[in-house]
Amino acid sequence: MDQFLIWLTGLVAIVIPGFGMAPEPSWNGYVEADYVYVAAATPGPIETIAVGEGEMVAAGDLLFVLRQNQQQALLRAAEARVAAAANLQNLVTGSREEEVEVIRASLQKAEADLALARQTVARSEKLAAEGLAPIARLDHDRATLASARAQVNQLQAQLRVSQLPARDPLRLQAEANLLAARADADKARSDLADRTVLAPVAGRVERLFFSQGEMAAAGTPVVSLLPARALKVKFYLAESERPRFALGESVAISCDGCPEGVTATLTRFASAPQFTPPIIYSRDERSRLTFLAEATLDAGSSLLPGQPVSVAQRK
Repeated sequence: MDQFLIWLTGLVAIVIPGFGMAPEPSWNGYVEADYVYVAAATPGPIETIAVGEGEMVAAGDLLFVLRQNQQQALLRAAEARVAAAANLQNLVTGSREEEVEVIRASLQKAEADLALARQTVARSEKLAAEGLAPIARLDHDRATLASARAQVNQLQAQLRVSQLPARDPLRLQAEANLLAARADADKARSDLADRTVLAPVAGRVERLFFSQGEMAAAGTPVVSLLPARALKVKFYLAESERPRFALGESVAISCDGCPEGVTATLTRFASAPQFTPPIIYSRDERSRLTFLAEATLDAGSSLLPGQPVSVAQRK
C-alpha cells in the first residue's frame, strides 16, 4: 500500500506541477569582476606596450612604458648638481692632501733658505767687524734674512689654515646645498621610474584602453587586469531569507551549461535594503525588502563576468 501511495504521488506530481515535494530554494544572481585598473602616475605618450589582451602576467611584469627622454635629461642634470655640491668634504676636513703636501714642500724650502740666510748674515757681520766687507753687503744680507723669516712664517700659517675646517655658516650652507641636490636627484630618479609601469598583481590582461603612440593622461587606466579570485556572484535575499546565511558560508553556484560543483564563499551582506525607501518598516513593508549579498567564487571556476547564475545553499 505504501509503495502504491509513493507511485501515485509521483504520478500526480508529473501531471500537476507544484504537487509533491517543494524544490530546494535558490536565488538568481550574476557574476561580476573586481578589475585592477593600471595607470601611469604622470602623463605622456606610450612608447611601448609589452602585453596583449588575454595574456597572463605575474606581479612585477612589465605592462607599458611612457616616453622618458625628458625625465632622463632631468636626472642627468640633478646628478651633475650633486657632484658640484660634493665639495662639502673640503669644507669639513680642509684642503685636499695633495694641496697640503705642496704647502709643506714650500715650507721646507723656505726653512732651508732661512737657515742659509742666517749663516750668510753671521759671516757678513764677522767680516764687517774686521773691516773686510762693506756695510751695504751686511745690510743686504740682513734684509734677505728678514725676508726668509717672513716667508717661513707665512707658509706655516698657510699650512695651519689649510688643515682647518670651514666656518660654521659656510659648512651649513654647503650641507644644505648638497641635501637639496640629492633630493632633486631622488625626485628625478623616481619620476623616471614612474614612466615604466609594472603589473601590481598577477592576473589576466582583460583590456588595453590605449595603443602604442597615444597620449595617456595621469591616472587614466591603460590596462585592466583580472586577478585570481576576483570573480564574485551578486544576488538578492528577501528580509526573511537573510538569517539562513552567514558570512564565510560556502554556497553552490549553477548556470546553464556550467559544470557541476562550482562553489563560492559569502563575503558580504549589504546593511541597507535595496529597492525600498528608508521608512519605518511595518510587517508588510519588511516582506518586500531585499538585501544584496556577495559571494567570491572559489578557485577553478570557469564562469565569466556578466553570466547569470543561481545560488543555493549547500547540503
